Amino acid sequence: PSEVTLLFTSYLVVTAVAMLITNWVSSRLGAKKTLIAGLILIVLFSAAAGASPTISAIIGFRAGWGVGNALFIATSLAVIVASASGGFAGAIVLYETALGVGIAIGPLLGGTLGELSWRGPFFGVSVLMAIALLATVVLVEDIPKPAHKTSLSAPLRALRHRGLLTMSLTALCYNWGFFTVLGYAPFPMKLSPIELGLVFTGWGIFVAVFAVFGAPRLQASLGIARTMYLNLFAFAIVVLVIAIWTTDRAVLIPAVILSGIFIGVNNTVTTQAVMTVAPVERPVASAAYSFVRFIGGGLAPYAAGRLVEAINIHVPFFIAAGALVVGIGVLEIGRASCRERV
Repeated sequence: PSEVTLLFTSYLVVTAVAMLITNWVSSRLGAKKTLIAGLILIVLFSAAAGASPTISAIIGFRAGWGVGNALFIATSLAVIVASASGGFAGAIVLYETALGVGIAIGPLLGGTLGELSWRGPFFGVSVLMAIALLATVVLVEDIPKPAHKTSLSAPLRALRHRGLLTMSLTALCYNWGFFTVLGYAPFPMKLSPIELGLVFTGWGIFVAVFAVFGAPRLQASLGIARTMYLNLFAFAIVVLVIAIWTTDRAVLIPAVILSGIFIGVNNTVTTQAVMTVAPVERPVASAAYSFVRFIGGGLAPYAAGRLVEAINIHVPFFIAAGALVVGIGVLEIGRASCRERV
């Protein structure tokens, strides 16, 4: 399991570091060419992972895949915001809707392909992203390059703003909890690929529904800050339940599925909050925020694997619940710097 968790770690840590160069690249190539470059890398490296003879080789190719992922993620949000006719908030919901649909369908498709061969999901990703590449080339209009080229240091300098740093560190804590559940909870479930796919399809449906419908309603009634506090606390309770009953599948599986509710809400609300408090251009804010949050997401699964080997299977989830509580504390400490906007 600790080797398998490196598939998350190599991918997400490289994605995080590569986020620092995405604006430098896109401000020189333009958004469409950057999307195309990212998609080409994903197609090539996912296919190479499917053809790999060992886990070590897959881990290496996942790192290259992470570079493509960074180019695509950072640029796609900016393209959607620039192209959508429903305003900034509508663009965020549209973005999260697309992610939610993919998150809901992906596990079932991956589980189905995984029943045929462990290589199937990797080749499936390559085919799907090749379709996305073709669609981008044909359908996405060219967006004018920025008036000025972004420096390599721009995302790191943006983190000097306390509001953006607060949201980024909160997201790091959240992602530690999120990716501990996503990266390690499947092991104690002891399910077949298709069964695991069905579990995470249920999880993904909750992510999609609450990202699109639940988050906007909570935000309208409670405001961004209160929604984040309530949501992080509720997610911490669910992860605590997972920590206590990790080996009881009757509790573990429903708890993991229900965690999709809080992940869906958090994804939408946090993305909007980051874009609201950031005093810099949105692509730069997105890159800075993603750099910090993916560090947490990348390290958590590997840390979970090592903690299980050293202590027991419950400890990583207790730490994940604690990380979410720390996230609440970080948000409260730093909130004063962005109170006017959040």
